[in-house]
Amino acid sequence: MREDEEPKSIFRDLRVIVFIIALLGSVAFIHPGYNSEEGFTTNLKYGLDLEGGSWLQVKLQGALVQVDGDTKMLLKTLVEPVIGNTIEITGSTSAVNGEGQAQAQAITFTTPATVTSAQMDLLGLGEYTIGKENELTQVKLTTSKEALIESYLANSLKAEIVPMVTTDGVEYEIRTAVTEQQIETLMNAVGGSILKNADGSSRYKDGVRTETRDLTKTILSEKMNSLGLKDIPVKTVGDEYILIDFAGIDLATAREIAEKPGKFEIRIQITGNETKHVLYGEDIGSVGIVGFNEEDGMWSTPFTLSETGALALQKAAIEAGATTNPMGHNLVMLLDGNEVYSAPLSNSAAQQLETGPIYSWQSSTGAGDEGKAKAQQLQIHLRAGALPVNVEIIGAGHVDAALGTQFKNESVLAGLIALLAVAFVVYRKYHQKEILIPMVGTSLSEVIMILGVAAAIGWQLDLPSIAGIIAAIGTGIDHLVIITDEVLYEGKLPPTKVYLSRITKAFSIILAAAATTVIAMGPLVLMGFGSLKGFAITTIIGVFIGVVIARPVYGKMINEVLKDKSEGQA
Repeated sequence: MREDEEPKSIFRDLRVIVFIIALLGSVAFIHPGYNSEEGFTTNLKYGLDLEGGSWLQVKLQGALVQVDGDTKMLLKTLVEPVIGNTIEITGSTSAVNGEGQAQAQAITFTTPATVTSAQMDLLGLGEYTIGKENELTQVKLTTSKEALIESYLANSLKAEIVPMVTTDGVEYEIRTAVTEQQIETLMNAVGGSILKNADGSSRYKDGVRTETRDLTKTILSEKMNSLGLKDIPVKTVGDEYILIDFAGIDLATAREIAEKPGKFEIRIQITGNETKHVLYGEDIGSVGIVGFNEEDGMWSTPFTLSETGALALQKAAIEAGATTNPMGHNLVMLLDGNEVYSAPLSNSAAQQLETGPIYSWQSSTGAGDEGKAKAQQLQIHLRAGALPVNVEIIGAGHVDAALGTQFKNESVLAGLIALLAVAFVVYRKYHQKEILIPMVGTSLSEVIMILGVAAAIGWQLDLPSIAGIIAAIGTGIDHLVIITDEVLYEGKLPPTKVYLSRITKAFSIILAAAATTVIAMGPLVLMGFGSLKGFAITTIIGVFIGVVIARPVYGKMINEVLKDKSEGQA
């Protein structure tokens, strides 16, 4: 270097600038602080084993089955209770699709009873025409055996049935707890049975489809968020089970929260205590913010209905007589069969339903604090109550909060011990504090940046995550030692050409090692469950931060440190 040439500051180096920005950004995300009530505080989220709390394992109640039945017996079973009389099937023809399979059936039946359009609409079996023949009512119905089976199972089990066409027929997802024997008994009553595979095994499976499981998981997560319990891990195990961690929540409260979500339904009162189904929660479009009406002092929960739901409610209200006598026909909202709301239509709503559907509704819950609390609870039910299937708690556990605090303290202590042990080994190896300080400082900064990423994305830290951080520290130290060993030449900085050659070699080794670690952790991220996945993700984040941000800066720092030492010795 010429005497008149000013040395370039290390802080002008782009790698160092990125490093400083990342470090300061991480501190900002972590947001450490202290107050007299809570003590040391941060934005970090802690998992069950560090915070204490409860865990629940729930099973989704349902079954997948393929069945067959007699078309005539199915139709009689469905129609006769509705019209209150017997029917005689006088004709049946099948429409056939291009693959030679029956797609629809035109069925004609007669009955001495009067059949109304409202009754046929209530059955919902397909398109129809109603006429007269020799003083009998004649109905021509276009339907399918699959539609008849779906309606029959839904009516018999009081549950939602979702058919799906598969390569070997139609599979019915029954969204309630039902045994194989119960289904077999039901189908025997209509001349059918559960179908068999080629090997003679039954086409019955306990559980639900993966799509239903994932939908249930999503709604449960939204349920937790609506209660203010954000960042609650909801994990799936197979197609039947969901595992929920409630950090900082006692077991009794966790049970209460998990058991509340369920099947949301709106029914309308017909006569006495008898009610009729109107719609399920899937027809609720959106739910607004709980409001207060200053005119009548009432709290209410606003919500909207889909077109299907609004039309269904209009039809049900007219048929039940709620539009002419609203006070005698309450709208009843149920969650898992339990009533959560019941009130008559307002006079204005009843009049409007006479001419058209209503899409926006206000459910009044009363006045005062009690009315407000009911409105808030109803809001939660409307938003996240409509689980596709009911759930059953089959396992539960509790981690004491004091034990969680102990785990947290011990995790911090383990990290500090690991860092001190590394510092001791490094000093014993090189006997140079000029190398020790940058190396330990780089490792510490990596930990801060990992925690910053965790705070930024809301990742819950648990013991496996802490283990991942410690593993990242170990990997990082290995990389820093490789850089240091390659750079040192007889205990000092080598000539520039030699330095560049060796630092390039060091980073090629580091990149290969880092790639190996990421590849090894990849399967745990994709297929791992719970703790394995958390450990893998934390390790990958640590390796990525180290290779992209920290290692290049350490290479620059060690060069500057050894350069200054060489110049001082000269």
